Amino acid sequence: MRNICFCFQMQAPYRLKRYRFFDIGQDHYYYDDMLTEEQISWMSQTSWLPLLSTLKDMVRLSRGKFHCAIAVSGQTISLCEQFAPEVIDQLKELAETKAVEFVLMPFAGSLAAEYDMNEFEQQLKQGEELLVELFGQKPQTVFNTELLYSDEIADVLKKLGYKVAMIEGAKHLLSWKSPNYVYCSTAGKSLKLLMRNTALSDELSFHFSDPAWYNFPIDAEKYANQLAAIEGEEPVVNIWVGAETFGVRQNAGTGIFDFLRALPYYAMERQLGFVTPAEAAKKGGDDVISSPFPTTWCGESKDLSQYNGNDLQQEALNKLYAVGERVRLCSDKALRRDWINLQADYHFLFMNHINAENTNYESAYDAFINYMNILSDFLLRVEEQYPTTIENEELNELLKTINNQEKEIANLEKELKAAKSKKAAK
Repeated sequence: MRNICFCFQMQAPYRLKRYRFFDIGQDHYYYDDMLTEEQISWMSQTSWLPLLSTLKDMVRLSRGKFHCAIAVSGQTISLCEQFAPEVIDQLKELAETKAVEFVLMPFAGSLAAEYDMNEFEQQLKQGEELLVELFGQKPQTVFNTELLYSDEIADVLKKLGYKVAMIEGAKHLLSWKSPNYVYCSTAGKSLKLLMRNTALSDELSFHFSDPAWYNFPIDAEKYANQLAAIEGEEPVVNIWVGAETFGVRQNAGTGIFDFLRALPYYAMERQLGFVTPAEAAKKGGDDVISSPFPTTWCGESKDLSQYNGNDLQQEALNKLYAVGERVRLCSDKALRRDWINLQADYHFLFMNHINAENTNYESAYDAFINYMNILSDFLLRVEEQYPTTIENEELNELLKTINNQEKEIANLEKELKAAKSKKAAK
């Protein structure tokens, strides 16, 4: 039986305010709260809430047979808690259906996996704790920011005990292979790889309302026929899109929500099932996919060039992540909050000469100057906490001490828990 694996990604950043050179050292608050609230409220009303409501309908109307996944970063959850708590309520209701898997994203929706692997690990841990707390799910599947993946990242995910990595079905990775199978990573068979079906996913994201598209108009019956007509015994078709596909990129007037709501009926009529990523990964697969260089779901090149492809972006990213070890030593909550918020990948996308046109910045250079002014103030605050005069060897010793203390605390907590259990048994 062929199964469809849907995943909807929710991601949004804190918007930065206009920050001048003369604000450096004087003003430590970096955010445009009005713009952020406006963006989150608009996104919630236009896309997220209608989508989540539709997903609940799909689970109910299919009597629990419709399964899917949601990828939402910790930063996005924080924004919703602040500006759109009704989104959190809807997510919790979906969690209660047991038909939705919440897959893990780096907490900041960051590119840390490419620039600071220790930070990447920490953000996965933060995100995991949040998903357990809010939705009662311990994630085993990772949806890295922009589906960023490489063999090096696979090694880290395996070490951390995750079972599934979601990656782009890029042609240079697949060659003649199909994305509709379960694969293994170079890290070993314990880490399964699911590959996004680029063509069928992008058909919804970019072509649903395009009258020039060869398959226009797209309706639920026609789309289900496409899925059923795939040749061979290919077990799983991964349809992963940004949540903004529904309501923003394809507005409600296109019928995109009605399309989605009707799809389970036509799919099940054709003996197609629905699975979460964790369920899909159980379909086996020993064939290995290798990604020596970073791969993403971005653009034609399927790399990070939209985020680090010019000198402005590289300068900002390198300066930000150069202080990662020092920030992780800090206990200053405001500093740690800003560290997380400044890592959101959108800030670097806005420095792209193409994507800057769709922001409140006049140009990519304008976005860069604003960000670097903020980053300069942030770096001054980091310098006050842990001056650059501290040598790397000394810094490493501090890190070793902290890590040893954390391990000791964890061991003591285990011993205490065991002692309590033993006492309760008596």
